[in-house]
Amino acid sequence: MVSRVIPVQPFDLVIFGATGDLARRKILPGLYRRMVAGQMPEDARVIGAARSNLTLKAFRTMIGEALETYIGKDKLDEEVRSKFLSILDYVTIDATGTSGWSELGKKLEKTSDHTRAFYLSVGPSLFGPIAARLQSTGIATSSSRIVVEKPLGHDLESARALNKQLSESFDETQIYRIDHYLGKETVQNLMAVRFANTLFEPLWNARHVDHVQITVSESIGVAGRGGYYDKSGAMRDMVQNHLMQLLCLTAMEPPARFDADRVRDEKLKVIRSLETVDIEDTVRGQYRAGPDGPSYVEDAENPDSRTESYVALKVEISNWRWTGTPFYLRTGKRLRAQLSEIAVVFKEPPHSIFPKLPAHQTNALIIRLQPDEGITLRMTIKEPGPGGMRLADVPLDMTFADALGPAAESMPDAYERLIMDVIRGDQTLFMRGDEVEAAWEWTDRILDDWSEKSEKPVAYDAGGSGPEDALGLMHRDGRRWRSIEI
Repeated sequence: MVSRVIPVQPFDLVIFGATGDLARRKILPGLYRRMVAGQMPEDARVIGAARSNLTLKAFRTMIGEALETYIGKDKLDEEVRSKFLSILDYVTIDATGTSGWSELGKKLEKTSDHTRAFYLSVGPSLFGPIAARLQSTGIATSSSRIVVEKPLGHDLESARALNKQLSESFDETQIYRIDHYLGKETVQNLMAVRFANTLFEPLWNARHVDHVQITVSESIGVAGRGGYYDKSGAMRDMVQNHLMQLLCLTAMEPPARFDADRVRDEKLKVIRSLETVDIEDTVRGQYRAGPDGPSYVEDAENPDSRTESYVALKVEISNWRWTGTPFYLRTGKRLRAQLSEIAVVFKEPPHSIFPKLPAHQTNALIIRLQPDEGITLRMTIKEPGPGGMRLADVPLDMTFADALGPAAESMPDAYERLIMDVIRGDQTLFMRGDEVEAAWEWTDRILDDWSEKSEKPVAYDAGGSGPEDALGLMHRDGRRWRSIEI
């Protein structure tokens, strides 16, 4: 299988916060890889904008070192590296003041026919001021795009305020709210599996699906960012955006056509169909100290912290397709392995013709986002050999690295794909403003219940699978979590 690369139109991409971690670790290395793949047009330009008073030479040196660090010196093509650094420009700018804006405008005047995009790799407090300044200076045109990173608010009120700030300067069709989970190859394959195959769609409902598990497990803690995380927690940092998006794509109805607004309309319907979660169907946890590191409260430098590093939820969707089929969500820090997956667990056959045989696992479709992106269908078959009917549970595996061969190695990562979608003007994999607000409205009800109850999260062992209470959340329904393992 050959991976096709479709070049994009000439563009100018301005990265605010270009000297920051995200730009050096993900955005600029991703653009370099798109140049290697032949997707970047010859006359594309990338302009870094930050408050650091750097010369262009110093900025290019910084990004050259970042490429060596995050791609690997031995993997760099020196000719492409040199060409990539040559398309970089830089302007020292005051995001909330007046300095630097005139210089930025002059740089962009040279290529007024290019697609113009602005990536705000900065804190949310600067989204509004930068958007307003882009508009008032005339740097943003009616066809420009603006990209904003999470967090997209801290609650419903702040999300509405942020959307209002952005909408005062840009039309909704110009705003790209990025969630890198939606750029993962497997997430998009989930839609292809569902809507391009007759095999699964007839079974994708409460009549045939017993339950769905969505897991985003992290092996690292919050050391180094405990101050930020302690004001956020797993619910705001992961559930409200990443897990919510995976839930929506798993549960949504088929859109009439595969275009941005129709896909996002169906996702919004899922969020609005979510039942209010009973507090007894939630679990909050904090990791203890372990052999590999300190406890959460030590990492957060707050011994009285009530912020959760782990969340598990039982979620019900009240619509024709899913009533009666629970969705179990969990995410946490310092767990056994780095793992993200969606498991659609099907019901057992209505009648077993093998009553004397040991119980076997039910069929399950596993969509794995990381590591080793791919899709696995667990099936029950007869064990080979004589001696009667012995059943075995086996996977039908389509790990992309194995199934696609060399094409899998050249698959763009999430940021690469999403940035190219911005240039194309394709908003399908980006969140709409009303979708963000609906997700916060649902999330806020859970956060309010926790706040009112005012209980400290339960402790769990670092390097394990989470709190015992989370196991009980499943066991009382006669189910069990899938193992967290690579």
